Amino acid sequence: MFAFFRKLFGGIPDTPLTDGDPMKKFLIAGLGNIGPQYKNTRHNVGFQILDQLAEEESLTWETARLGDVTTYKKKGRTFLLLKPSTLMNLSGKAIKYWLEKEKIPLENLLVVTDDLNLTFGTLRVKTKGSDGGHNGMQNIQNVLQTTTYNRFRFGISDDFSKGRQVDYVLGEWTAEEAEKLPERFKKGKQIIESFGLAGVNITMNTFNGT
Repeated sequence: MFAFFRKLFGGIPDTPLTDGDPMKKFLIAGLGNIGPQYKNTRHNVGFQILDQLAEEESLTWETARLGDVTTYKKKGRTFLLLKPSTLMNLSGKAIKYWLEKEKIPLENLLVVTDDLNLTFGTLRVKTKGSDGGHNGMQNIQNVLQTTTYNRFRFGISDDFSKGRQVDYVLGEWTAEEAEKLPERFKKGKQIIESFGLAGVNITMNTFNGT
């Protein structure tokens, strides 16, 4: 009944969703745009990876303030998954809200996003860097006032003609790409869990380039 009213009124109470040691809590924010028209687009790969993880763990998404959220625990760590509802270019607002609400330290944030500068399916974890021309990342940088935060970038390549970048990132995967996604998403789940269980440095050494 409580879950029904939370969904009905589009929010959750101000009490945190997670408890325990803040250093054992992790915010995993997948970037994307809400709406069925964006569901299978390249720009929504952050949402897609979290959706795959949630499906494998039998998690249920709940509509909350500034996004859909769900949580799960593994080996004493708590993972809070977030799909911002602010649209891609305002992702920082949702991330900042959930970091503060759940008292999660910035070093325990992992942003999952698409990257035009990497070949399709390339997986890359970094602890800092520029926004790379990605509007969502630029907004996060502006809101958090730092370029030092963990990001998990999924390569979508730059196979588009001049002036067609928007159409490309908002376009759906090709049949060949879609066939390869399940294996890549499974590896993405391993990266997310390794980030929480083993730390970002071991995760980078283990998975970057795989």
